[in-house]
Amino acid sequence: MKDLAPRIVRECLLTEGFFTIKVNEKVIGNYFNEITKNLGLKTYGKPIIFSPEGLGKKENRGYDAFEPLIDPGISRYARSHARFLSCIIYSCKSFRKEKAIAFTRKFVKMDEVAACPF
Repeated sequence: MKDLAPRIVRECLLTEGFFTIKVNEKVIGNYFNEITKNLGLKTYGKPIIFSPEGLGKKENRGYDAFEPLIDPGISRYARSHARFLSCIIYSCKSFRKEKAIAFTRKFVKMDEVAACPF
């Protein structure tokens, strides 16, 4: 992908995988709290966590969540039925992608992870 703004520092990481832990709002809040500490990212608000139960297809239900960072944010999507997680970290501050991947994998207990930095 062509870098349209080479003078603007930004990093993005998409991490996906099938999780084995039980996910709820408390677990998602703990994840945001711990990953921001581990990566040295600063937040300016509480996470926003949605779970639109009863809406849409059963196989797509789960949690949509966002943690606002001073240097953009973290979005996390968990499909409860499939036990599938997609997590996007977008930051204007450099962070160790390998550390983010390892932390996410361990936290939600994923056997296999796919990650795409861009």
